[in-house]
Amino acid sequence: MKALVYHGPGQKAWEEVPNPAIKDPTDAIVKVEVTTICGTDLHILKGDVPAVTDGRILGHEGVGVVTEVGADCKSVKVGDRVIISCISKCGTCDYCKAGLPSHCKTLGGIGWIFGHLIDGTQAEYVRVPYADNGLIPLPEGVSAEQGTMLSDILPTGYEIGVLNGAVKSGDVVAVIGAGPVGLAAIMTARTAGASAIIAVDTNKFRLDQSRDFGATETIEVDENIVQSLREFSSDGLGVDVAIEAVGVPATFGIALESVRPGGHVANIGVHGESVQFPLERHWINNLTITTGLVNAITAPELLEDIKNKAIAPEKFVTHRFTFDQFDQAYDTFTNAAEQEALKVIISNAQ
Repeated sequence: MKALVYHGPGQKAWEEVPNPAIKDPTDAIVKVEVTTICGTDLHILKGDVPAVTDGRILGHEGVGVVTEVGADCKSVKVGDRVIISCISKCGTCDYCKAGLPSHCKTLGGIGWIFGHLIDGTQAEYVRVPYADNGLIPLPEGVSAEQGTMLSDILPTGYEIGVLNGAVKSGDVVAVIGAGPVGLAAIMTARTAGASAIIAVDTNKFRLDQSRDFGATETIEVDENIVQSLREFSSDGLGVDVAIEAVGVPATFGIALESVRPGGHVANIGVHGESVQFPLERHWINNLTITTGLVNAITAPELLEDIKNKAIAPEKFVTHRFTFDQFDQAYDTFTNAAEQEALKVIISNAQ
């Protein structure tokens, strides 16, 4: 088969590799129909994730058709059309039972293994461990493009932003960063009942798009951004929930300073450098600050929201490519701001 293979920082190639094979009786093989690119893939290509070694097939999202199953697979069968979850899980360890499969002990304490510790989904075929737990049936009426957004981005915005942030009916929510994961938080904060959702970014295209995802207000970052956000609360004390969806010290600072006493700061962004938390100032504010790696356990709930037309994840897709256009797809996603790109879809045209 052909796959997109990592060959060290800045190096990748669409090349011939051996077909994946069943290794364990709980495995399945999936023929990938569509996949996409995540910001984490860009981090890998920068060399920020040293656990990813030369020869690893990239990618952790997608939709496909099951072509082979191991002897112990009970629910997954050949011919099933499925969403490939970005999180693999045994389903039986303490962390899986506690609803934290992102830290599956059987897998060594990390559920994100596709395109990281094992070969991923930017390929014609992929081996899926614990397939009964990691493959989600794609219902009739839900498209492959919609399903692909349930592999990672929508559960991430919902679980790590909205649920960790304890967004409830009537809350004023600021989402700092209106890229794809920020937009996922905006889309799902709306269904959680937030009364106001303020999108914050430096990019006008993303701010404009955010209104279609559910933002009620947009603010372009300037030196008065914290005060501007506080003014959206009725008493000027700050927003109820601030969701950080970028992963740099400045945006974490904006989230921290704009939230009211007793509020929540939900950090989604992947931070590549240290962030200051001025505890001497904020110890008195009764803040709740959360971090997290997505567990992807809300995909069935989000599927129902898609079927009920409560959310429309196809809105994320701005560019489409085929498997022989991975270089163009990566160039577009890497330069998302100038290309006005949110998520790219890469389809197996065979």
